Amino acid sequence: MAQPVRSLAVSTPPRRACIIGLGLIGGSLGLALRARGWRVSGDDRDPDRVARALVLGVLDESGRDDTAEVTFVAVPVSSVAGVAREVLAANPTGLVTDVGSVKASVVEAVGDPRFIGGHPMAGSELEGLDGADSTMFEGAVWVLTPTAATADADLSRLRSVVASLGAEVVAVPPDRHDALVAVVSHVPHLTAATLMGMAAERSDEHAALLRLAAGGFRDMTRIASGHPAIWPDICAENRVAVLGALDDLIASLASVREVVDRGDREALLVRLEAARSARTNLPGRVARPSDLVEVRIPVPDRAGVLAEVTTLASELGASIADIEVTHSAEGDKGVLIVLVDAAAGEVFRGGLIARGFRPSLRRLQ
Repeated sequence: MAQPVRSLAVSTPPRRACIIGLGLIGGSLGLALRARGWRVSGDDRDPDRVARALVLGVLDESGRDDTAEVTFVAVPVSSVAGVAREVLAANPTGLVTDVGSVKASVVEAVGDPRFIGGHPMAGSELEGLDGADSTMFEGAVWVLTPTAATADADLSRLRSVVASLGAEVVAVPPDRHDALVAVVSHVPHLTAATLMGMAAERSDEHAALLRLAAGGFRDMTRIASGHPAIWPDICAENRVAVLGALDDLIASLASVREVVDRGDREALLVRLEAARSARTNLPGRVARPSDLVEVRIPVPDRAGVLAEVTTLASELGASIADIEVTHSAEGDKGVLIVLVDAAAGEVFRGGLIARGFRPSLRRLQ
């Protein structure tokens, strides 16, 4: 009698990631990756923190993994380059990225195409592992900073990992990142801290002042409650961009002071209306397929072309919802298939044409 044929299920081993630095962001990364089936190892200069991470389910195992597909370096900005170089020397094939908010000096110091600088624009007023949250990156912007030496396949692979955590991935050059983040992150934090300090000093004279600090004041100074220890490193590493943004802010405040001083109601109203309009028009995330267009871009099969296209999208305000890289079986050509928000589709297409590409555009149904 013939025996029934049994199907042999082949189990695929889990993808492996490593996290070095187990604070708030590193801990949240561990939880988010494990929730998606990754096997996560991790290390920290504090052994007690590693033990705590194992208890909280942030890690599967302790220690560095020299076979990890991707290693996230989540240490203070001043230490990133040294740790990244150690990982790259020990792991001959894996990708390395970081989560710090300064990029140009770090990318230059590492000097390896397998290192792709990263910066998740996410956080919490909570500190350390106990504040870790597996959903922290969902809906957050995550910046990647490829260079001309970055291999397309490496950028595509890292982008896919980050996007799987629910983040909106934006690619910009490292120096451009630092200039932008000085305006939208570093100087706002310094401003909030300064306002909070000014209010605290005056509260000694007027006990009721902080009791009146509601609404707008609390909203504007909320970020001052963030972990202060990271900011000296950030300001030192991004000093030039932060100083430039502070100078611009000081000049703008001086201009507003002049308007208020001369009682120019019309000029003040124009400024306030412009600010409200800009705030209202801050971009949101694309949610529906009908809001997307597919842009197909024939490209030469060379390093750096994916970085060129994705950074162009960021500069033009075209939010990338998904990206696929296909290679021709013959020759040195490939095709990038990029999904972007429909409102920016034509602008993105025009920018690509200006760069010498020949894209086609199709609206999704």
